[in-house]
Amino acid sequence: MTATHVSDPVPVDVEAWTAERDAVDEAIVALCEGPVLDVGCGPGRFAAALAARGVPALGIDVSHAAVRRARARGAVALRRAVEGPLPGEGRWGTVLLADGNIGIGGDPRALLERCRDLARPGGLLLVEADPDPDTDISGPLVLHAEDGRRSRPMPWARAGSRVLRTLGGELGMVVSEEWELAGRVVVSVRTPGAVEQG
Repeated sequence: MTATHVSDPVPVDVEAWTAERDAVDEAIVALCEGPVLDVGCGPGRFAAALAARGVPALGIDVSHAAVRRARARGAVALRRAVEGPLPGEGRWGTVLLADGNIGIGGDPRALLERCRDLARPGGLLLVEADPDPDTDISGPLVLHAEDGRRSRPMPWARAGSRVLRTLGGELGMVVSEEWELAGRVVVSVRTPGAVEQG
């Protein structure tokens, strides 16, 4: 299965979404601070890995099939959209946007704002960015199955690390770290405030 932007024919790596965990995934998991909300969890690579480490994690996805696969992997997963009501709002230690899921909804600024509000004060957003730091593209995304079927166009976006730094700053957040891991770029964004000790 492949995916393309209608206005931008660069493929999106759907194979990585369905693959088994690799060393980069494990490095991302190690950066998470519990409890973790995995937004657009797909078949549950990250949520299952976190559960295996004993880190409380919840995956959410709008796809029935993805949620079934995530649960079969041992993840706790719900069929929910990030825009709607979710458990634990304002209390998540990490909100994870891996596999290019900063594109969900086609508006990275709105998604970052929503994820900021889902995280606890001083919490962490881990965002997998486009490898090109200046990428700022939005437009319909179409999934192409191997048998020729195509999905309906869905709003999607791609954003690089420089774009995320700008958006995060506008929303009162700070990009604290950035890693390049085997060609994948992960950005750590801190939400305002501090976690209360007690």
